[in-house]
Amino acid sequence: MAIRSLSAALVLGAACFLLGSTPAQASRSGSARVCSAVASTQAQACQADIRDNLFEAQALCINGPEEARRDCQREAQQEFKDAADECGNQRDARDELCDALGEGRYAPDFDPGSFTQTFASPNPYFPLSVGDHWKFVLTNGDGATDDIDVLDATKRIEGVTCAVVHDVVKDDAGRPTEDTQDWIAQRNDGGLDYCGEMTETLGYFPGDDPVAPERLDIEGSWKTGVDGALPGTLFPATPTVGAVYRQEWLPGTAEDAAEVVSTTYTFGNDATLDDHVPAALAQLLCTQQHPCVVTKEFSPLEPDTFERKYYAQGIGQWLGVTPDTGEVDRLTACNVDPRCASLPQP
Repeated sequence: MAIRSLSAALVLGAACFLLGSTPAQASRSGSARVCSAVASTQAQACQADIRDNLFEAQALCINGPEEARRDCQREAQQEFKDAADECGNQRDARDELCDALGEGRYAPDFDPGSFTQTFASPNPYFPLSVGDHWKFVLTNGDGATDDIDVLDATKRIEGVTCAVVHDVVKDDAGRPTEDTQDWIAQRNDGGLDYCGEMTETLGYFPGDDPVAPERLDIEGSWKTGVDGALPGTLFPATPTVGAVYRQEWLPGTAEDAAEVVSTTYTFGNDATLDDHVPAALAQLLCTQQHPCVVTKEFSPLEPDTFERKYYAQGIGQWLGVTPDTGEVDRLTACNVDPRCASLPQP
C-alpha cells in the first residue's frame, strides 16, 4: 500500500474510532448523571488528543527516509491503538469512581470561613506546623530519597490561607529530580484540603558544563480557581472505613482520589495490608492504643495502579506501598514526635 493510501486508512480508522455521542448529547442524555456525563466528555477529549498525536506521528513518518516510512507508519498506528485502549481504561476508571461518589456535580465548599488561618490544632494524622520535616527512602532499587518540609510561608488561594509544603525527590547522587510545592488548607474541623501544587520534573544531561538541573516539565501542576480546578480532601477530619473522596480535580491533569480502607491497622492482623510493610516500623508506630489509618490512593489517569498510604497519630504518613510494582516509600527520619529518634532504618 502506498504511503498516501496507508495514511488515509489511518485517518479513516481514527475518525471511526471517534464516532459516538457529542459532549452536548452526553449532557442531554444524562442531565441528572453529571459525573458520568463528565467522564464521557473526558473520554472524547482523550480520543481527540490521541488523534492529534497520530497525525503528528504520520507527518514525521512522511518526512522520514523512504525505506523507513512503512515501519514508521505501522508503529504510529500501533501507538494509536495502545493509546485508544488507555483512553478506554481511563473511562472505565472514571465510571467506577462515579459509582462510588454518586452522580452529583462536584462542587466542594471552599468558603474561607470554613478554614483555620493559624494551623494551631493540626490533624493528629497529618501534622502541619512550620518546621515539620520528614525524610523517606524510596526502596525501588535506585537509592532515591524524598524530603518534605513545612515552610514558614503561606499562600492565599481564593481567600483561603494554605500552608506551603516543600517536597524534593533526589536521586542516588543527591541531585534533585522532582521539586514540588504543595498548598494545603486546614478546615475548622481538622480536615485538610488540597488546594494545588507546583511541581517540576528536573533532568541532567551528559556533556553539560556546568552540570545543572534543567526543568523538563511541570506536568501535574494545578491550582484551585485556575482553569476550573477545584480543591479536594487531602485527609478527612474523621476517617471512616469505606469513605471515598476526590483529593484534587482538574480534568486530564489532577484527578487523584482516595478510599479509607482501615482506621484500626496494626501489623499482623491483615495479610493484605501487611504486604511490603516493614514489621519493625509498623510495630513502633501502630499500636492497639493508637492504631494507624490506611488509605488507598488512585487516579483514573493511571487506571492500572494504586498506592496504599499508612498514617500514624502524631507522625503523619510513614509508608507508601505500590503493590503492583513492590515500590515502597519508607519514613527514615522526622522531627514531629519523640518516636522519630527510634525509627528503624532499611
